[in-house]
Amino acid sequence: MNMSKTPAVKSDLDTPCLIIDLDILEANLRKMQSIADKAGKSLRPHAKTHKCSALAKKQIETGAIGVCAAKLSEAEALTAAGVGGVLITGPVATKSKIDRVVSLLAKAPSLMIAVDNPGTVEMLGAALRENGLSMDVLADIDIGLKRTGVMPGSAAAFADHVLSQRNLRLRGIQAYAGHVQHIKSYDDRKTESLRCLAEAVAVFRNLRPKLGPHPIFSASGTGTHDIDLSVSEITELQVGSYVCMDAEYMAVGSAADESRFTAFAPALRLLTAVVSANQKGFVTVDAGLKSLYRDGATPQVRGSGERRLRYDWFGDEYGKISYDETTRPPAVGELFELVTSHCDPTINLFDRFFLARGEELVGSWTIDLRGCSQ
Repeated sequence: MNMSKTPAVKSDLDTPCLIIDLDILEANLRKMQSIADKAGKSLRPHAKTHKCSALAKKQIETGAIGVCAAKLSEAEALTAAGVGGVLITGPVATKSKIDRVVSLLAKAPSLMIAVDNPGTVEMLGAALRENGLSMDVLADIDIGLKRTGVMPGSAAAFADHVLSQRNLRLRGIQAYAGHVQHIKSYDDRKTESLRCLAEAVAVFRNLRPKLGPHPIFSASGTGTHDIDLSVSEITELQVGSYVCMDAEYMAVGSAADESRFTAFAPALRLLTAVVSANQKGFVTVDAGLKSLYRDGATPQVRGSGERRLRYDWFGDEYGKISYDETTRPPAVGELFELVTSHCDPTINLFDRFFLARGEELVGSWTIDLRGCSQ
C-alpha cells in the first residue's frame, strides 16, 4: 500500500486486516514503563504477543531493558532485526536447537535462556565449551502452571547442577504464573498470584548467595502486573498483552473496576467488512476463524455507537454480526473494528500491522516473527 501520496484513511484498507492505534499503543507503553519505573522494577516485555521487531524496538526505546521470546526462532528473528537483551523463556531440548542457541549467542552475547532440565543443561554446557563460549541462564521455577519449570523443592539441587557447568552463569530465576492471569475477580487473582510467587521468593532467597551481583527474578504478566509489584524480590516484569490488549483481558476485573480491566486500552483492532446482508437479525462479515483465533473471550464490536451489535464466528472465512430489532441493520460494505478475542495467536495470522492516528493511516509494521514456532 502506497502511503507516500494523499494521506490514506482506514476505510481505504482491504479487509480483514489488523490496525494498531498508535496513540493508544504509545499510551500503553508509557503507562507500563512508568508503573515499573516507580516500583523500581525493569521491564522485559514478551514479544510473543506482537511478534514484531519494530514494536519490540519501540518498547526498548520507551525504557525496556530487552524483550522475552517464547521460541528460539523468535529470538533469532529479533536478533537479526537488531533487538538486544533477549531472554528465551521456553525450554530448548534437542541438540539441533542447542546448536542454534550457541550460534545465536555468538551474534548476541546478551542472549539469556531459561532452563529446567539437568540433561539439557549438560548438553548446553558441552556445546558452549566446544565453541569457547559461555552464557547467562535463569532457572525456570514451576509455581503452579505445571507447564515448564523445576518444582520449588528441587530448585536448590538443580541450581547446583547448573553451577557445575563452568560455561553457564546462573543469573537468577524465572517464575511465571500464567494460570493466574485471567482469574476474573481481582481480589482472587491477587491472592493466588502472591501465594504462587511466595514459593519462588523462597527459592530466590535461598539461591541469592550463589547468583553474584545483580541477580534476576523475572516474573509476572499483564493480569497481575500491579499486584506483583509488591514482591520486592522481583527485578523485572515479563508483561506481554498490555501493549495490544484483547477481549479476554478486558473481561477480567481490575483494581479500579471489578467488572472490567481498566489499566490498558485496546490498541489492536481487526478491521472487517460486511459482505452479505440478506438475512434478518444478522449480517455476514469477512473475518472468521482464519482471521480471529477462537480462544478467550468473544471479540468486541467497537465504534458502533448506540447500536447493539455482537460478533460470532461463522466459519473459516466468515463471521456474523448480530443486531436486534431496535438497531439499524448494517449495510453491505460497512466496516467494523473488532477487539480480538486473544491477541497473540490472532496476530500470528497476519503479515503486517497498519498504523493509524485517528482515521488516518501513517505507516505499517511487518509482523516479522509470524510463524516463528520452532
